[in-house]
Amino acid sequence: MLKVLRLTSSILGASSVSTELTDAVIESLRDLHGKDNGVQIVERDLSATPIPHVDNAWLQALMTPEADRSDEQQAKVAFSDSLIAELQQADLLLIALPMYNFTVPSMLKAWNDHVARAGVTFKYTEQGPQGLLDDKQALLVATMGGDHDNDGGDFLRPYMQHFLGFLGIDKVDIISASGLNLGDEQRQQAISKARQDIKRWASQSLRDSQTKEQAA
Repeated sequence: MLKVLRLTSSILGASSVSTELTDAVIESLRDLHGKDNGVQIVERDLSATPIPHVDNAWLQALMTPEADRSDEQQAKVAFSDSLIAELQQADLLLIALPMYNFTVPSMLKAWNDHVARAGVTFKYTEQGPQGLLDDKQALLVATMGGDHDNDGGDFLRPYMQHFLGFLGIDKVDIISASGLNLGDEQRQQAISKARQDIKRWASQSLRDSQTKEQAA
């Protein structure tokens, strides 16, 4: 059973290309692994159910011993704990990753802040920080209105790759559709190419999984 945590972070609803493409990822995985028992999906739509940004009240709740927390503080910590548990239980983290003003949507940044917890998803050592989620992989499906492959304006993909690596998720694949706002022809070409890349990625992912099972 492949356990997938899908994060949706677009504000565009049904017209979101990043959501459309992650739908295609799920479809490809189910086709290859089996629709009934092969893939389990946990959905976390960060736009439909917003993630509260961390603040001083949240930090104080986290630093207060559990026995001394108020009900409000306990609720804040429990919510963060639930996000971390979803991530810990997943084999694959699938992120719909639209670019907003050169970087990630604020709701995804809020999710990052909740799941990055010292002693739980990473730890500090004499050699530096060490991620504790090294048994997972991630697929980022990045969508961009402009073409940022060569202009130095992409803080989206490098940031997420670095952040996930900080948590120990070093196997991060990225599928991109760029130039979506540069005309209908370029938009359709970018989406078509991304869909082809998704099918190739899913097939390779299945082969890697089978090889890992045979070696175990």
